[in-house]
Amino acid sequence: MTEDRDMAMPRKINIQFGEVFPHGVYAVSEVTQVRDFDRSTKDRPVYSVDEDSGLNVWSVDVMDGDPEARKADRQLSIKILAKQQPVLPPANGLPFTPVEFDGMAATPYVSDSNGRPRLAWSFRATAVRAPKNAPGQSKPAA
Repeated sequence: MTEDRDMAMPRKINIQFGEVFPHGVYAVSEVTQVRDFDRSTKDRPVYSVDEDSGLNVWSVDVMDGDPEARKADRQLSIKILAKQQPVLPPANGLPFTPVEFDGMAATPYVSDSNGRPRLAWSFRATAVRAPKNAPGQSKPAA
């Protein structure tokens, strides 16, 4: 006999950037504040606040650098929890901005696109920055 009970698994799983994106990611949009569609009206926008931290929720669209990523999984949005709008690092002449995220957490959910349920992930972070070895960055002198 099985018993229904709450699992000890957390809803949000803390992860390291390199575990999820070993090939890196590239910002393909500006950082924008996430609108709370349930509380907003046509004339009065209300913006999302993270219920756990009380921080504003921002979003940036990124492209996964994995050359083998499926087309449908290549572009995604990363939510950033921050008091003020995060600033992307300079693109250094590249068409897209290489970025890394700190303080990442992943939340699993079931996506039911095209009538085919599948496990999907929502990603949050506490900061965005330039990668340690970003193209176009000057290397430290030896």
